[in-house]
Amino acid sequence: MKIVVTRFSALGDVAITIPVVREMAIQNPEHHFYMVSMPMVAPLFREISNLTFIAFDKKGRHKGWIGIWKLFRELQHLHVDAIADLHDVLRTKVLRTLFQISGKQVAIINKGRLDKKILIEKGYQHTHPLTLTTERYKTVFETLGLNKVDLRNFSFNISSKPIDRELDLLFGKKKGKWIGIAPFAQHQGKQLPVNTLEKVIAYFSRKEDTMLFLFGAGKTEGIQLQNWTGKFPNVFSIANRFEIDEEVLLMKRLDIMLTMDSANLHLASLVAVPVISIWGATHPYAGFYGLNQSENMIIQRELACRPCSIYGNKPCRFGTYECLTAIEAEQIIAKMETVMKL
Repeated sequence: MKIVVTRFSALGDVAITIPVVREMAIQNPEHHFYMVSMPMVAPLFREISNLTFIAFDKKGRHKGWIGIWKLFRELQHLHVDAIADLHDVLRTKVLRTLFQISGKQVAIINKGRLDKKILIEKGYQHTHPLTLTTERYKTVFETLGLNKVDLRNFSFNISSKPIDRELDLLFGKKKGKWIGIAPFAQHQGKQLPVNTLEKVIAYFSRKEDTMLFLFGAGKTEGIQLQNWTGKFPNVFSIANRFEIDEEVLLMKRLDIMLTMDSANLHLASLVAVPVISIWGATHPYAGFYGLNQSENMIIQRELACRPCSIYGNKPCRFGTYECLTAIEAEQIIAKMETVMKL
């Protein structure tokens, strides 16, 4: 079969698709896959002989309903047999309906919206962990009759020679501990206070034979990261310096990564780096935890009001964001020190 796979955004959710789609393609070599997603993630799908990446041009030729029609026509010319909708939003619903009308097989993700609504209404203390998003993605492909894949030993393998040479030139051969910190998230409900993060950065920047790499994107984030690199020794900003696959290959060299509930949690998990993740308004029960990461790596406050949001995009009902402000830098530092000694 020729199979179109759609997951247009957001970066964190797209990152979760990577191990599933890569393994599905590798373990089903008789089929050809067309991954339609945001342009920036294209490098993460390279070097797979039976996978073609198609950039979803949200602001250009694929903008609006006319753009979705154009995308359909582009894909039609490929003579595809099936569509795997990993997104299930209005755009992909229109696209898959057009394919259904033309007689193509369609498989759709079950996002578990009702279960997630119950999780928000009742809180984590009165519910249970929901199906992992990776499992939901896998089920879509299995519906199409593809071979099942096991992600427990997933290995992200792409050529690293060019970036290895560049990293050696920039930072030297690795010695001591390399620590990654991704201090930002898209929404306030997932974002630790800046002063808490600064204490963590300050502590590890003073340790002998230790280098800190700060990950982020966007102009505002980049400015803050540059402020920290200027303020503390042995701290380097990675913001907007590398392509996304190069960032992942840098993550592969790390001894530990500290992230919020954000895309960097999933990107670092691709290369099996131990990731300590901070959870505030959101909760791991919703199914968005890092691939093969231990539950012992989670830092969170056990508050009855959590989670108040699946994506962290709702304002705190109390206006305090206690789920994040009550997490102390010393707790994070102690956890990181313990993990690095294991």
